[in-house]
Amino acid sequence: MKVTVGPAQYVREAGILTAAGSYIRNFGKTAVLIGGKVSVDIVEDTLRKSVSAEGMSLLPSLWYGGESSETNINRLVDKLLSQDFDVLIGTGGGKAIDTVKAVAFKLNKPVVIIPTIAATCAAATPISILYNDEGEFIGIGRESKAPELVIVDSTMLLKAPVRFLIAGIGDTLAKWFETRATIQKANPTALNQTAFAIAAQVYKTLHEIGHEAIQSVESSTLTKAFEDVVDAIILISGSVSGYGGDDCRTAGAHAIYSGLTIFPECHQSYHGEIVAFGILAQLCLESKEEELPNLIRYYQEIGLPFTLEQMGISELTDYEWNKLGEITVTIEDMANMPFEVTPEMVIRAVKQADGIGQEFLSISL
Repeated sequence: MKVTVGPAQYVREAGILTAAGSYIRNFGKTAVLIGGKVSVDIVEDTLRKSVSAEGMSLLPSLWYGGESSETNINRLVDKLLSQDFDVLIGTGGGKAIDTVKAVAFKLNKPVVIIPTIAATCAAATPISILYNDEGEFIGIGRESKAPELVIVDSTMLLKAPVRFLIAGIGDTLAKWFETRATIQKANPTALNQTAFAIAAQVYKTLHEIGHEAIQSVESSTLTKAFEDVVDAIILISGSVSGYGGDDCRTAGAHAIYSGLTIFPECHQSYHGEIVAFGILAQLCLESKEEELPNLIRYYQEIGLPFTLEQMGISELTDYEWNKLGEITVTIEDMANMPFEVTPEMVIRAVKQADGIGQEFLSISL
């Protein structure tokens, strides 16, 4: 048995970026910062001062490339092979973080992650989600480093647009629904039952204080609710698959997310927003339609999409529907469902979820 639960160390504190060097110095004398353009702009100056105060140097920063694709990963590896450095620092959202974890794996370097948004659990997982250069989902990359250290500056995350936090809640809600489905195929063990309990607690936390955390961002007020939700999204949710392994993986909701990425219209929606709709479709796959009304009402409360139109998809041709169904069932996440799923079942579930969502949308207009 081999278990990789998450990062070796997770530090979350208001304003901690100014002290980041005191943690990063444990990994060497020279670091390279890689991330999104906006994230690097936010982090770099403070980080450079912090590591310099600890006798470290920060080499010129690098842009990750815009997609966590093999092209960008290999480009960065080639560039860094000729540089002498001790540790990689990744910053930004999920795609930037996943890119840096994959680069660290290929270069066999320690990696520190400084997320600038709380939109996924990428900072605390040992995998990388891979896309092609156009942003279409390709697969789950396991040639990826589990971070040695994650530094979460809650003051910095509080300043990020609230939509990122809402998307993070959507992505994290899926932990419960997908774990509840995948564990049906497993023999009970101490590990997977613990993971199942964690998933249930994360779902309960988000329902109880998710809206309060969103209000914290909207009012620019740092609260315990906000920090608890940040921890749930970034760290705790990642530990579900960490403890549960293959028994508690992503399933139908993420498979449907991946299938929907074939439509360019969806690329304006964030990962967690599309996953949130994927949860509704997964419930229809499981014949649990009775759970949709309460969940959609929660989506309405916090601002998650519950129709295709809200994600930019106004109409699909028969060809596009068939393509969606055919691609979605090839995604490895779908194999984690406790029953075989056909393209026709996917099409029917997505249409059903969208139809129920439209009914709620018409009522609220």
